[in-house]
Amino acid sequence: MEEIIALDKFYQLINEKLQGWLEESIKHLPNFVVALLIAILFAFISRYVGKAARKVLTKTLESQQIAGLLAAMIKVTVLILGIFIALEFLGLTGTVTSLLAGAGIVGLAIGFAFQDMAENLIAGIAMGIRKPFQIGDVIEADKVFGTVKTINLRNTLVETFFGQLEVIPNKILFRNVLTNYTTTGQRRIEVPVGISYADDPQKASEILVEAINKCDFVIKKEETGVFAESFGDSSINLLVWFWIDYPGEPGFMVARHTAVVEVKKALEEAGILIPFPIRTLDFGAKVGEKLNTMLSDRSSNEESSERESGEADSNNSKGKNADQED
Repeated sequence: MEEIIALDKFYQLINEKLQGWLEESIKHLPNFVVALLIAILFAFISRYVGKAARKVLTKTLESQQIAGLLAAMIKVTVLILGIFIALEFLGLTGTVTSLLAGAGIVGLAIGFAFQDMAENLIAGIAMGIRKPFQIGDVIEADKVFGTVKTINLRNTLVETFFGQLEVIPNKILFRNVLTNYTTTGQRRIEVPVGISYADDPQKASEILVEAINKCDFVIKKEETGVFAESFGDSSINLLVWFWIDYPGEPGFMVARHTAVVEVKKALEEAGILIPFPIRTLDFGAKVGEKLNTMLSDRSSNEESSERESGEADSNNSKGKNADQED
């Protein structure tokens, strides 16, 4: 009998709970329907917003991957916003707060775990917006010098002039000083050359400017110049500057090679010497004697000694002959 009474109480308790839940469900049914409609509406809105954002970003950004990523982020943001609004209609404010807190903690943990990857990703997005270089540009950064082949979200593929493909993390290109040789389409070449101290630097400058400007690949000929840089050990050091189209034909290496050949030919035809290294030994300070002076003095002393010795020998021979005659 007691068991029957206990089961009856249990049944009544369950029945009351179910009725309470049913009443609450019926009471919140309009809010639930509205929340569901809001979620569905924001799902459609996020879909169309994502497509529109992708079209705009594709026209704005060169990288399709970056455009796709940003469009997906916008789409997910709109969808999450709709879900939070729907939860607010259901009166689940505490749930929304807990989800936001949980998302923040999870995001922080993921950020620490994938810090390097996230940094490269953010750098890739930033470079996609700023566009410091494009595919086909010649760049130099952090000992990397070559042509850009592919730009990804986390790295950039560069083909060096030695024919090697190097995968460069985007954070390296974003952090360090980056030189883009393609932006202006021009590049200046510098050729150092030395002339002897016996020649006139101004005359050499005029001859070299004329010789360099005869090359077909030289542009901005009015800016071609030769400048005296310093006094070298054996020569006066000059710098020959001129401009070429870059990238373009004949290319940097060929242009510099041709310039070196023309510089040597022009100086030889003008009788201007490109000297070999020369060393002058000076023993002592300001009053010291040079080696050639010392050798000359020594040679003169030796010749004088030989003459005196010869004269002495001659006098001795004459004395002996006189004694023999007596």
